[in-house]
Amino acid sequence: MNTRRQFVLHAPLGLLGVLAACRDASQSTESVPAGAVPDPGAGAAPAGGATIASPAGPVLRWVPRHEDLVYTFGGAKPVHRIQPGTRIISWTEDCFDGAVKTAADLPSKVMSPGHDNPQTGPFFVEGAEPGDTIAVRILKLEPARDFAVSSFSPGFGAIVGTDRTAILAPDLPETSWRYEVDTRRNVARTTTRDGKRSWEVPLAPFLGCLGVAPAMAEVRSTIVPGPFGGNMDCPEVRVGNTVSLGVNVPGALVSFGDGHYAMGEGEIMGAAIEGAMNVELTVDLIKKKSTPVPRIENAGEVMFVGSGRPLEDAARVAFKAMVGYVRNVSGMSEVDAYQFVSQNSKAPIVQLVDPEYTVLVRIEKKRIPTGR
Repeated sequence: MNTRRQFVLHAPLGLLGVLAACRDASQSTESVPAGAVPDPGAGAAPAGGATIASPAGPVLRWVPRHEDLVYTFGGAKPVHRIQPGTRIISWTEDCFDGAVKTAADLPSKVMSPGHDNPQTGPFFVEGAEPGDTIAVRILKLEPARDFAVSSFSPGFGAIVGTDRTAILAPDLPETSWRYEVDTRRNVARTTTRDGKRSWEVPLAPFLGCLGVAPAMAEVRSTIVPGPFGGNMDCPEVRVGNTVSLGVNVPGALVSFGDGHYAMGEGEIMGAAIEGAMNVELTVDLIKKKSTPVPRIENAGEVMFVGSGRPLEDAARVAFKAMVGYVRNVSGMSEVDAYQFVSQNSKAPIVQLVDPEYTVLVRIEKKRIPTGR
Protein backbone atom coordinates (compact mmCIF):
# COMPACT_ATOMS: atom_id res chain seq x y z
CA MET A 1 0.00 0.00 0.00
CA ASN A 2 1.32 3.45 -0.92
CA THR A 3 1.18 6.38 1.47
CA ARG A 4 -0.14 9.63 0.05
CA ARG A 5 3.48 10.87 -0.16
CA GLN A 6 4.62 7.84 -2.16
CA PHE A 7 1.57 7.94 -4.42
CA VAL A 8 1.98 11.60 -5.34
CA LEU A 9 5.71 11.28 -5.84
CA HIS A 10 5.82 8.06 -7.82
CA ALA A 11 2.77 8.09 -10.10
CA PRO A 12 4.34 7.61 -13.57
CA LEU A 13 4.88 10.55 -15.88
CA GLY A 14 7.31 9.19 -18.46
CA LEU A 15 10.82 10.44 -19.13
CA LEU A 16 9.74 13.78 -20.62
CA GLY A 17 7.47 14.42 -17.68
CA VAL A 18 10.28 13.76 -15.22
CA LEU A 19 12.58 16.17 -17.05
CA ALA A 20 9.84 18.79 -17.12
CA ALA A 21 9.20 18.28 -13.42
CA CYS A 22 12.85 18.89 -12.62
CA ARG A 23 12.89 22.01 -14.78
CA ASP A 24 9.71 23.44 -13.25
CA ALA A 25 10.89 22.65 -9.73
CA SER A 26 13.89 24.90 -10.25
CA GLN A 27 11.85 27.74 -11.80
CA SER A 28 8.68 28.02 -9.74
CA THR A 29 8.25 28.88 -6.08
CA GLU A 30 5.14 26.69 -6.08
CA SER A 31 6.89 23.60 -7.35
CA VAL A 32 7.89 20.77 -5.04
CA PRO A 33 11.30 19.09 -5.49
CA ALA A 34 11.32 15.32 -5.64
CA GLY A 35 11.14 13.87 -2.14
CA ALA A 36 9.76 17.06 -0.61
CA VAL A 37 6.01 16.49 -0.94
CA PRO A 38 4.60 16.95 2.57
CA ASP A 39 2.46 14.46 4.41
CA PRO A 40 -0.40 16.36 6.09
CA GLY A 41 -0.85 13.47 8.50
CA ALA A 42 2.67 14.10 9.78
CA GLY A 43 2.05 17.80 10.33
CA ALA A 44 4.47 18.90 7.61
CA ALA A 45 4.28 22.28 5.90
CA PRO A 46 2.02 22.46 2.83
CA ALA A 47 3.06 22.29 -0.79
CA GLY A 48 1.61 24.80 -3.21
CA GLY A 49 1.46 22.04 -5.77
CA ALA A 50 3.42 21.59 -8.96
CA THR A 51 1.94 21.65 -12.44
CA ILE A 52 4.36 19.94 -14.80
CA ALA A 53 4.46 19.09 -18.47
CA SER A 54 4.03 15.57 -19.75
CA PRO A 55 3.57 14.08 -23.23
CA ALA A 56 -0.08 13.46 -22.38
CA GLY A 57 -0.72 16.98 -21.04
CA PRO A 58 -0.19 18.95 -17.82
CA VAL A 59 0.02 17.12 -14.51
CA LEU A 60 -0.78 18.66 -11.14
CA ARG A 61 0.66 16.95 -8.07
CA TRP A 62 -0.92 18.36 -4.94
CA VAL A 63 -1.36 17.05 -1.40
CA PRO A 64 -3.90 19.03 0.64
CA ARG A 65 -3.31 19.87 4.26
CA HIS A 66 -6.27 19.30 6.54
CA GLU A 67 -7.00 23.03 6.58
CA ASP A 68 -7.14 22.99 2.76
CA LEU A 69 -10.16 20.66 2.73
CA VAL A 70 -13.63 22.11 2.15
CA TYR A 71 -17.08 20.97 3.23
CA THR A 72 -19.43 22.39 0.59
CA PHE A 73 -20.07 22.25 -3.13
CA GLY A 74 -19.91 25.89 -4.18
CA GLY A 75 -18.89 28.79 -1.96
CA ALA A 76 -15.20 27.85 -1.67
CA LYS A 77 -12.27 29.54 -3.35
CA PRO A 78 -10.35 27.38 -5.85
CA VAL A 79 -7.13 25.82 -4.59
CA HIS A 80 -5.65 25.63 -8.10
CA ARG A 81 -6.42 26.80 -11.62
CA ILE A 82 -5.89 24.03 -14.17
CA GLN A 83 -5.96 23.70 -17.94
CA PRO A 84 -8.41 21.27 -19.55
CA GLY A 85 -6.76 17.88 -19.86
CA THR A 86 -4.80 18.23 -16.62
CA ARG A 87 -4.07 15.02 -14.76
CA ILE A 88 -4.45 15.56 -11.01
CA ILE A 89 -2.46 13.31 -8.67
CA SER A 90 -3.65 13.89 -5.14
CA TRP A 91 -5.20 12.47 -1.99
CA THR A 92 -8.48 12.85 -0.16
CA GLU A 93 -9.61 12.33 3.44
CA ASP A 94 -12.35 9.94 4.55
CA CYS A 95 -15.95 10.98 5.22
CA PHE A 96 -15.29 11.24 8.96
CA ASP A 97 -12.65 13.95 8.44
CA GLY A 98 -9.99 11.51 9.64
CA ALA A 99 -11.40 11.60 13.18
CA VAL A 100 -12.74 8.04 13.46
CA LYS A 101 -9.87 5.57 13.74
CA THR A 102 -11.11 2.77 16.02
CA ALA A 103 -14.37 1.08 16.94
CA ALA A 104 -14.33 3.15 20.13
CA ASP A 105 -14.47 6.43 18.18
CA LEU A 106 -18.04 7.67 17.74
CA PRO A 107 -18.52 10.35 15.07
CA SER A 108 -20.74 12.48 17.31
CA LYS A 109 -17.97 12.60 19.91
CA VAL A 110 -14.84 13.04 17.78
CA MET A 111 -15.95 14.97 14.69
CA SER A 112 -16.45 18.71 14.28
CA PRO A 113 -20.06 19.53 13.28
CA GLY A 114 -20.45 20.05 9.56
CA HIS A 115 -17.18 18.31 8.68
CA ASP A 116 -18.69 15.36 6.84
CA ASN A 117 -17.22 14.31 3.47
CA PRO A 118 -14.26 16.74 3.24
CA GLN A 119 -13.42 17.65 -0.34
CA THR A 120 -10.11 17.97 -2.14
CA GLY A 121 -10.43 21.06 -4.29
CA PRO A 122 -12.14 22.91 -5.77
CA PHE A 123 -10.16 23.20 -8.99
CA PHE A 124 -10.90 26.06 -11.38
CA VAL A 125 -10.88 24.74 -14.96
CA GLU A 126 -9.70 27.43 -17.35
CA GLY A 127 -12.23 28.17 -20.08
CA ALA A 128 -15.13 26.32 -18.43
CA GLU A 129 -18.38 28.28 -18.65
CA PRO A 130 -22.03 27.56 -17.87
CA GLY A 131 -23.43 25.34 -20.62
CA ASP A 132 -20.18 23.39 -20.99
CA THR A 133 -19.43 19.91 -19.62
CA ILE A 134 -16.60 18.69 -17.42
CA ALA A 135 -15.52 15.09 -18.12
CA VAL A 136 -13.56 13.48 -15.29
CA ARG A 137 -11.69 10.27 -16.16
CA ILE A 138 -10.87 8.16 -13.11
CA LEU A 139 -7.38 6.76 -13.65
CA LYS A 140 -6.34 5.36 -10.28
CA LEU A 141 -7.88 4.93 -6.82
CA GLU A 142 -6.09 3.12 -4.04
CA PRO A 143 -6.52 2.92 -0.26
CA ALA A 144 -4.19 5.37 1.45
CA ARG A 145 -4.39 3.57 4.82
CA ASP A 146 -4.28 0.01 6.06
CA PHE A 147 -7.62 0.42 7.81
CA ALA A 148 -11.09 1.78 7.12
CA VAL A 149 -14.08 2.61 9.26
CA SER A 150 -17.86 2.50 9.15
CA SER A 151 -20.56 3.61 11.54
CA PHE A 152 -24.22 3.84 12.41
CA SER A 153 -25.60 7.18 13.60
CA PRO A 154 -29.03 7.35 15.25
CA GLY A 155 -31.61 8.97 13.01
CA PHE A 156 -29.67 8.21 9.82
CA GLY A 157 -30.31 5.09 7.78
CA ALA A 158 -32.73 3.42 5.40
CA ILE A 159 -34.68 1.27 7.84
CA VAL A 160 -34.68 3.38 11.00
CA GLY A 161 -36.57 6.47 12.02
CA THR A 162 -35.26 9.79 10.67
CA ASP A 163 -36.32 13.43 10.74
CA ARG A 164 -38.19 12.77 7.48
CA THR A 165 -39.51 9.31 8.31
CA ALA A 166 -40.81 9.62 11.84
CA ILE A 167 -41.18 6.30 13.68
CA LEU A 168 -42.24 5.64 17.29
CA ALA A 169 -39.35 3.39 18.20
CA PRO A 170 -36.09 3.77 20.11
CA ASP A 171 -32.93 4.46 18.14
CA LEU A 172 -30.21 1.87 17.76
CA PRO A 173 -27.04 2.94 19.58
CA GLU A 174 -24.35 4.89 17.76
CA THR A 175 -21.76 2.32 16.74
CA SER A 176 -18.46 2.25 14.83
CA TRP A 177 -16.56 -0.59 13.15
CA ARG A 178 -12.90 -0.65 12.15
CA TYR A 179 -11.96 -2.70 9.09
CA GLU A 180 -8.42 -3.97 8.57
CA VAL A 181 -7.44 -3.63 4.92
CA ASP A 182 -5.52 -6.46 3.27
CA THR A 183 -4.52 -5.18 -0.18
CA ARG A 184 -2.68 -8.42 -0.95
CA ARG A 185 -5.94 -10.39 -0.66
CA ASN A 186 -8.02 -7.39 -1.77
CA VAL A 187 -10.39 -7.53 1.20
CA ALA A 188 -11.39 -5.53 4.26
CA ARG A 189 -12.07 -7.48 7.46
CA THR A 190 -13.95 -6.58 10.65
CA THR A 191 -15.61 -8.22 13.65
CA THR A 192 -18.85 -8.00 15.53
CA ARG A 193 -18.90 -5.75 18.55
CA ASP A 194 -18.43 -8.73 20.89
CA GLY A 195 -15.59 -10.11 18.76
CA LYS A 196 -17.26 -13.49 18.28
CA ARG A 197 -17.92 -13.20 14.54
CA SER A 198 -16.01 -11.70 11.64
CA TRP A 199 -16.52 -11.12 7.95
CA GLU A 200 -14.65 -9.90 4.89
CA VAL A 201 -15.72 -7.60 2.08
CA PRO A 202 -13.92 -7.47 -1.29
CA LEU A 203 -12.31 -4.10 -1.96
CA ALA A 204 -13.96 -2.09 -4.75
CA PRO A 205 -12.68 1.49 -4.37
CA PHE A 206 -14.67 4.46 -5.63
CA LEU A 207 -15.24 8.13 -4.83
CA GLY A 208 -18.43 8.80 -2.90
CA CYS A 209 -18.22 12.49 -3.83
CA LEU A 210 -17.38 14.09 -7.15
CA GLY A 211 -19.00 17.38 -8.03
CA VAL A 212 -18.95 20.90 -9.38
CA ALA A 213 -20.39 24.10 -7.93
CA PRO A 214 -24.20 24.18 -8.18
CA ALA A 215 -26.12 26.70 -10.27
CA MET A 216 -27.54 30.03 -9.07
CA ALA A 217 -24.63 30.68 -6.69
CA GLU A 218 -26.04 27.98 -4.43
CA VAL A 219 -23.85 26.38 -1.74
CA ARG A 220 -24.70 22.79 -0.86
CA SER A 221 -23.51 20.55 1.94
CA THR A 222 -21.18 17.71 1.00
CA ILE A 223 -23.77 15.18 2.19
CA VAL A 224 -26.13 16.15 -0.65
CA PRO A 225 -26.20 14.77 -4.23
CA GLY A 226 -27.86 16.56 -7.12
CA PRO A 227 -27.54 17.59 -10.77
CA PHE A 228 -24.11 19.00 -9.87
CA GLY A 229 -22.93 15.50 -8.83
CA GLY A 230 -21.89 15.85 -5.21
CA ASN A 231 -22.41 13.06 -2.70
CA MET A 232 -23.72 10.56 -5.25
CA ASP A 233 -22.17 7.59 -3.39
CA CYS A 234 -22.20 5.76 -6.72
CA PRO A 235 -19.89 2.73 -7.04
CA GLU A 236 -19.49 3.49 -10.74
CA VAL A 237 -17.36 6.56 -9.93
CA ARG A 238 -14.44 4.17 -10.20
CA VAL A 239 -11.30 3.48 -12.20
CA GLY A 240 -11.97 3.09 -15.90
CA ASN A 241 -15.08 5.26 -16.00
CA THR A 242 -15.62 8.87 -17.08
CA VAL A 243 -18.03 11.06 -15.14
CA SER A 244 -19.57 14.00 -17.02
CA LEU A 245 -21.01 16.96 -15.10
CA GLY A 246 -22.62 20.12 -16.37
CA VAL A 247 -20.78 23.39 -15.68
CA ASN A 248 -22.84 25.90 -13.69
CA VAL A 249 -20.31 28.62 -12.83
CA PRO A 250 -17.15 29.93 -14.52
CA GLY A 251 -14.32 27.48 -13.90
CA ALA A 252 -16.72 24.66 -12.89
CA LEU A 253 -15.01 24.33 -9.45
CA VAL A 254 -14.45 20.57 -9.44
CA SER A 255 -13.87 18.75 -6.17
CA PHE A 256 -13.78 15.14 -4.95
CA GLY A 257 -13.65 13.16 -1.73
CA ASP A 258 -15.42 10.60 0.47
CA GLY A 259 -13.29 7.60 -0.49
CA HIS A 260 -15.15 4.30 -0.28
CA TYR A 261 -13.14 1.08 -0.15
CA ALA A 262 -16.37 -0.89 -0.70
CA MET A 263 -20.13 -0.42 -0.27
CA GLY A 264 -23.29 -2.49 -0.50
CA GLU A 265 -26.06 -1.29 -2.82
CA GLY A 266 -28.35 1.15 -1.05
CA GLU A 267 -25.77 2.14 1.61
CA ILE A 268 -28.61 1.35 3.99
CA MET A 269 -26.79 2.12 7.24
CA GLY A 270 -25.60 5.49 5.99
CA ALA A 271 -21.89 4.71 5.70
CA ALA A 272 -19.75 2.59 3.43
CA ILE A 273 -16.35 1.11 4.31
CA GLU A 274 -14.79 4.55 4.48
CA GLY A 275 -11.15 5.47 4.05
CA ALA A 276 -8.66 8.02 2.80
CA MET A 277 -7.83 7.56 -0.87
CA ASN A 278 -4.93 8.18 -3.21
CA VAL A 279 -6.50 9.64 -6.34
CA GLU A 280 -5.41 10.12 -9.93
CA LEU A 281 -7.83 11.57 -12.48
CA THR A 282 -7.95 13.74 -15.59
CA VAL A 283 -10.28 16.71 -16.01
CA ASP A 284 -11.35 17.43 -19.60
CA LEU A 285 -13.60 20.19 -20.92
CA ILE A 286 -16.30 19.78 -23.58
CA LYS A 287 -17.37 23.19 -24.86
CA LYS A 288 -20.95 24.17 -25.60
CA LYS A 289 -22.40 20.83 -24.59
CA SER A 290 -24.66 20.76 -21.54
CA THR A 291 -25.08 17.80 -19.19
CA PRO A 292 -28.09 18.45 -16.94
CA VAL A 293 -27.91 15.02 -15.25
CA PRO A 294 -24.62 13.35 -14.20
CA ARG A 295 -23.55 10.78 -16.80
CA ILE A 296 -21.03 7.96 -16.39
CA GLU A 297 -19.53 6.09 -19.34
CA ASN A 298 -17.03 3.46 -20.30
CA ALA A 299 -16.45 1.55 -23.51
CA GLY A 300 -19.38 -0.78 -22.90
CA GLU A 301 -22.01 1.15 -20.96
CA VAL A 302 -23.68 4.51 -20.49
CA MET A 303 -25.23 5.40 -17.12
CA PHE A 304 -27.15 8.29 -15.60
CA VAL A 305 -27.33 9.19 -11.91
CA GLY A 306 -30.67 10.57 -10.73
CA SER A 307 -31.14 12.17 -7.31
CA GLY A 308 -34.36 13.12 -5.55
CA ARG A 309 -37.03 12.23 -3.01
CA PRO A 310 -39.12 10.14 -3.01
CA LEU A 311 -37.07 7.31 -4.49
CA GLU A 312 -39.22 7.03 -7.60
CA ASP A 313 -38.44 10.66 -8.49
CA ALA A 314 -34.71 9.91 -8.34
CA ALA A 315 -35.36 7.04 -10.75
CA ARG A 316 -37.44 9.27 -13.03
CA VAL A 317 -34.59 11.77 -13.34
CA ALA A 318 -32.18 9.06 -14.49
CA PHE A 319 -34.70 7.27 -16.75
CA LYS A 320 -35.70 10.51 -18.49
CA ALA A 321 -32.05 11.35 -19.12
CA MET A 322 -31.48 7.89 -20.56
CA VAL A 323 -34.47 8.17 -22.90
CA GLY A 324 -33.09 11.46 -24.18
CA TYR A 325 -29.63 9.98 -24.68
CA VAL A 326 -30.95 6.96 -26.59
CA ARG A 327 -33.12 9.18 -28.75
CA ASN A 328 -30.16 11.40 -29.68
CA VAL A 329 -27.81 8.49 -30.40
CA SER A 330 -30.26 6.33 -32.34
CA GLY A 331 -32.47 8.87 -34.06
CA MET A 332 -35.57 7.11 -32.74
CA SER A 333 -38.74 8.94 -31.78
CA GLU A 334 -39.25 9.70 -28.12
CA VAL A 335 -41.88 7.00 -27.70
CA ASP A 336 -39.67 4.38 -29.40
CA ALA A 337 -36.70 5.40 -27.24
CA TYR A 338 -38.98 5.15 -24.19
CA GLN A 339 -39.93 1.60 -25.18
CA PHE A 340 -36.29 0.67 -25.82
CA VAL A 341 -35.14 1.94 -22.41
CA SER A 342 -38.03 0.23 -20.67
CA GLN A 343 -36.92 -3.16 -22.02
CA ASN A 344 -33.12 -2.82 -21.88
CA SER A 345 -32.12 -0.79 -18.82
CA LYS A 346 -31.04 -1.79 -15.34
CA ALA A 347 -31.68 0.50 -12.38
CA PRO A 348 -29.92 -0.35 -9.10
CA ILE A 349 -30.63 1.72 -6.01
CA VAL A 350 -27.37 3.47 -5.19
CA GLN A 351 -28.29 4.95 -1.82
CA LEU A 352 -31.46 5.78 0.10
CA VAL A 353 -30.11 7.54 3.16
CA ASP A 354 -28.96 11.01 2.10
CA PRO A 355 -31.19 14.11 1.93
CA GLU A 356 -31.75 13.10 -1.71
CA TYR A 357 -31.84 9.45 -2.77
CA THR A 358 -29.82 8.20 -5.74
CA VAL A 359 -30.68 5.74 -8.51
CA LEU A 360 -28.40 4.63 -11.36
CA VAL A 361 -29.87 3.75 -14.76
CA ARG A 362 -27.54 1.85 -17.10
CA ILE A 363 -27.64 0.40 -20.61
CA GLU A 364 -25.09 -1.50 -22.67
CA LYS A 365 -24.07 0.67 -25.61
CA LYS A 366 -24.03 -2.25 -28.02
CA ARG A 367 -27.77 -2.70 -27.53
CA ILE A 368 -28.64 0.80 -28.77
CA PRO A 369 -29.72 0.68 -32.46
CA THR A 370 -27.83 3.16 -34.61
CA GLY A 371 -29.62 2.70 -37.92
CA ARG A 372 -29.62 0.14 -40.70
